[in-house]
Amino acid sequence: MPYSIGEVAKMLNLTIPTLRYYDKEGLLPYLERTNSGIRVFNDSDLDTLKVIECLKATGMPIKDIKSFIDWCSQGDCTLQQRYDMFLERKAVVEAQLEKIKKTAETINFKCWYYKTALEAGTELIHKGTEKTISKL
Repeated sequence: MPYSIGEVAKMLNLTIPTLRYYDKEGLLPYLERTNSGIRVFNDSDLDTLKVIECLKATGMPIKDIKSFIDWCSQGDCTLQQRYDMFLERKAVVEAQLEKIKKTAETINFKCWYYKTALEAGTELIHKGTEKTISKL
């Protein structure tokens, strides 16, 4: 099914300039155009864009995403490179998750700390608590 750039932008919560940029950078090598040059997206392009957004969310630079797109275009001879890239991205995401988990633990502790202090009417109830290093 064909989609306009505006429809794709809305469906994927992207801006039209972002979609144009991806096209200009060669991230959408099979994107079709009408005779007048208007971009026409199909379901395969949408799938590609979802992968691009996924990789961007891991912090992968556009130039590396472009390498991935190029590998896909080259076919089976690049399966190992693509697999290795996703293993590396997996490690990056797992490290991000661990950092977020530690952040959540600190936030949960501070929520408990302030809730119990509010209930007691004072922070003094935490005096001597090991984790009470800072009153921040």
